[in-house]
Amino acid sequence: MAIGVLGLSVGLALGGLVLIGVLGFVLQRSVDNEAFRTADAVALLAAEDALPDPLPVAGGQLRVQVVDAQGRVRAASIDADRLVPMVRAERLEPDQRQRLVVSGERVGLAGPVRVVTVPAGTAADPLTVLVAKSLSDVRHSTHVVGTILLVSFPLLVAVLAAVAWRVVGATLRPVEALRRGAEEITGRAGPGRLPVPASRDEVHRLAVTLNGMLDRLESARQRQRAFVADAAHELRSPVTNIRTELEVAQRLGDRTDWAAVTDNLLADTERLSRLVDDLLLLARLDESDAAPSTGAASASSGAAGVGARAVGPVELGDLIATVAARYPSPPVRVEPPGEPLWTVGHPDELRRVLTNVVDNAVRHARTRVVLAVGTEGAYHRVTVTDDGPGIPPADRERVFDRFTRLDDARARDAGGAGLGLAIVRELVRRSGGTVTLGDADGPGLRVSLRLPALPATDEGR
Repeated sequence: MAIGVLGLSVGLALGGLVLIGVLGFVLQRSVDNEAFRTADAVALLAAEDALPDPLPVAGGQLRVQVVDAQGRVRAASIDADRLVPMVRAERLEPDQRQRLVVSGERVGLAGPVRVVTVPAGTAADPLTVLVAKSLSDVRHSTHVVGTILLVSFPLLVAVLAAVAWRVVGATLRPVEALRRGAEEITGRAGPGRLPVPASRDEVHRLAVTLNGMLDRLESARQRQRAFVADAAHELRSPVTNIRTELEVAQRLGDRTDWAAVTDNLLADTERLSRLVDDLLLLARLDESDAAPSTGAASASSGAAGVGARAVGPVELGDLIATVAARYPSPPVRVEPPGEPLWTVGHPDELRRVLTNVVDNAVRHARTRVVLAVGTEGAYHRVTVTDDGPGIPPADRERVFDRFTRLDDARARDAGGAGLGLAIVRELVRRSGGTVTLGDADGPGLRVSLRLPALPATDEGR
């Protein structure tokens, strides 16, 4: 604010100086023009040897003399000196038009006097016409204007500073309100919203944008807290089982069936290892979300989908056959495509996707699981269909959330940790596809994976 007022003051001061300078220049030119017009008229009379005595002059502001080469006054206006020339002879240039300033005492006028000279007469009798006009009016006018500016300038600066203060204050008041709101939110380290001004301007849009950002940050914070809480709960369960097994075995001593204890500990350890691998995989997927083409180092064989992303062509018929070979037939059955169908992606990630989907299908199927692949425009569709109880439509989006298990899959020994479908969605998204759940033709569930089809010219590379 102070810098703005200072800049305004400097600008007004420079403007005032320029105004006074221009005014003085214009008035000076007006005096010169009037004097030269009178001198030219007298010079014409001198050229015709028709100089009257006294010389005619309009008004009483001019003094006119006609002097010869020796500096003698040959003619003069009625109020001009007839003996002493207005300008000394040594200052005159007989053949040039001049502008001179002399003392008013020499001319008989107040203040400094402007004298213009115009050559006249003939070559045999050269003459010079002198016309004098006082500059007191010019000096008085510039003085009056300067005084007015000097008086009005501080008042104008004060008024403009007050107006600027009010305007800037009114403009920045919503910004200050936003700052205080942000400070309060930071102080209590919790959710909150910034005040939104009523005006529909840039500050209003800024407040709306910041509130949207705060809402997204709060949602992310809540998801992170829920994720950490669920992860801690899931990790606590196998750790507690392992500790219980060991404590019981320690109390029983020689009566401990170490073979059974070993089997139980191995099962809990495997479950714990799978859970840790899934958590590491999701964490690395989140980290690489901003750069999907860049991967992290492979976590382990269970988290192989997030290694260095050697993206390349993948034949979907071979992929579903390879995954299905891990399961007995029945229940898993493959319907191979009539021709090779290629997609582009990370082979290990796509294998992990299909494995998670088939695991869920086998876990819930009654008699069969069918794997098939077809083409839909620019995409290939891989379907995994089971004849199990299915998933209600209201829950088909929720099951993709992390640590989500439906009521019939909450048993720890029957279901997983609720991370399988979350991993599927993230990996499919990284491959440029989508995953949806739908009803099978009969009872059961159909999982559809839409993956981008590789152009025919790139197949098999």
